[in-house]
Amino acid sequence: MTPSLRDRGVRAILLDIEGTTTPIAFVHDVLFPFARTHLRSYLRDEQGSGDLDEIITGLAAEHAVDVAQGNHPPDWRQMTAEETLASAETYALWLMARDRKSPALKRLQGQIWERGYRSGQLNGEVFPDTAPAIRRWRGVGLDVAIYSSGSVLAQRLLFESTPDGDLTALLSGFFDTAVGAKTSSDSYARICAVLGHDPHEVLFISDVTAELVAARDAGLQVRLSIRPGNLPQPAAEEFEAVRSFEEIPTSDL
Repeated sequence: MTPSLRDRGVRAILLDIEGTTTPIAFVHDVLFPFARTHLRSYLRDEQGSGDLDEIITGLAAEHAVDVAQGNHPPDWRQMTAEETLASAETYALWLMARDRKSPALKRLQGQIWERGYRSGQLNGEVFPDTAPAIRRWRGVGLDVAIYSSGSVLAQRLLFESTPDGDLTALLSGFFDTAVGAKTSSDSYARICAVLGHDPHEVLFISDVTAELVAARDAGLQVRLSIRPGNLPQPAAEEFEAVRSFEEIPTSDL
């Protein structure tokens, strides 16, 4: 018999998004193409805005690091405003092609997706068991939070527009890589501190074993998400798997 959350001492559940709450296909086949398609128009429309200026400053700083590390990014020219916008566009596309977990890129994508969600061109997608599970966990007093490489803005937009309604009020926190890399154990320690729980009281569910290793090293309990379309993971046999949130019993809490 699978031990219940009470037996495990779980008081909070921390969820990854891609491949855990949400199909990978939604991210790669809907969100990423939308960002690429609307990148140029967003840059032109927002030229001179404070938000875009900050994003471009971040992209330029990351570009300098790529140059220093010999990664051969496309040239960055900024003699004129038009050159700067063109450089930002070319470099952002270069980062997207590599699925780089770039803070500046994630912020830029989030701003573009916000336009899509607000206009009705985009709607969030979650697995059918996600919303019932979040409601069930909250109903027995558990905190439920999100940790994704996508920006907090992108996370909120997704969860407020699901087919099951706006789920954001049920979520105790949203965390992105501003708290640290998902493969760093320090990131999980920081999240636990914000949530107000000891690490052993938090269950982290993700489809990436490198993230599970980092969370486990920080003292969290972990489960490997096995969903349709997820990529095979190294050392998957080391982790207890969950194929549906219905497999996580809460009945005796």
